[in-house]
Amino acid sequence: MKAVLFETFGQTPKLVSVDDPTPPPHGVVVKVEATGVCRSDWHGWMGHDTDITLPHVPGHELAGVIVALGKDVSRWRLGDRVTVPFVGGCGHCPECHAGHQQVCENQFQPGFTHWGSFAEYVAIHRADLNLVALPEAMDFSTAASLGCRFATAFRAVVDQGKAGAGQWVAVHGCGGVGLSAVMIANAIGANVVAVDIAEEKLALAQSLGAAATVNGAEVADVAEAVMEITGGGAHVSLDALGHPVTCFNSVQNLRRRGKHIQVGLMLADHARPQVPMAKVIGWELELLGSHGMQAHRYGAMLDMVQSGKLDPARLVGKRISLAEAPQALTTMDQFTAVGAIVIDRF
Repeated sequence: MKAVLFETFGQTPKLVSVDDPTPPPHGVVVKVEATGVCRSDWHGWMGHDTDITLPHVPGHELAGVIVALGKDVSRWRLGDRVTVPFVGGCGHCPECHAGHQQVCENQFQPGFTHWGSFAEYVAIHRADLNLVALPEAMDFSTAASLGCRFATAFRAVVDQGKAGAGQWVAVHGCGGVGLSAVMIANAIGANVVAVDIAEEKLALAQSLGAAATVNGAEVADVAEAVMEITGGGAHVSLDALGHPVTCFNSVQNLRRRGKHIQVGLMLADHARPQVPMAKVIGWELELLGSHGMQAHRYGAMLDMVQSGKLDPARLVGKRISLAEAPQALTTMDQFTAVGAIVIDRF
């Protein structure tokens, strides 16, 4: 099969021919019809993820069709249209038994713990626990954009943030996760303040339901601007980028007893951000992480998509070929793309 592979961290990947995968007894092989290009893939390519063993094929946001089944798989059939969370559970640890596969003690991640979806085919482990059936009406490019960005944002806003109608939600960073969070928070009745430094992204956020926007390049104090707009601070605030500045601002712009949700990865030089801890204590703020979403929670999100309350197709930006993936991957840190970049031609 054709695949994008790198043999050294930080060096440009190449489009090569490699052996087709075979399914483990508990897994399947999926023919990849579409796969997103995500900043998490960039972190992996840079060597920020200790799970990766070289040589490596990246890619973790995928949708496609099952073409091979392991002998122990019972819930799925050849030809089924599926996607998968970017974190898969083992099914045996205490967290999995409690339904928290997103923090499984023995978790696997396509594109990190094993070869991923920048390829014509990808093997998925523990299929009965981790695969998600796609609605027939959903195209594969839209489905691919769910895996890391949209599902992660859904859990961050709904499950972790528990944002409600009438509350103010601040979203720092209007990339794929941030724009997804804007749409989701608006759909559940929250008032959204979107923060970014690119007017094009802020305009898109506004079209997706943001009640107000803040351009971080044009104001002296982002947190102060958000607190003024919201009349005292956000009830829930997300750092959807993963940067010391956006993390600090997200905590700083909260009202008393507000919740900060850290969604963007904080790795390498950004791993130890400054946090206004005196305010956390004095205002009884909550600081929560959000790490993907379990397969069993996709139903609630997909129901909202099918009802028309959510439209993730609006977040699909540039569509590229597999041959264009190396260039797209290696420039993810430039944050120039509007919407999700999706590989849909192999």
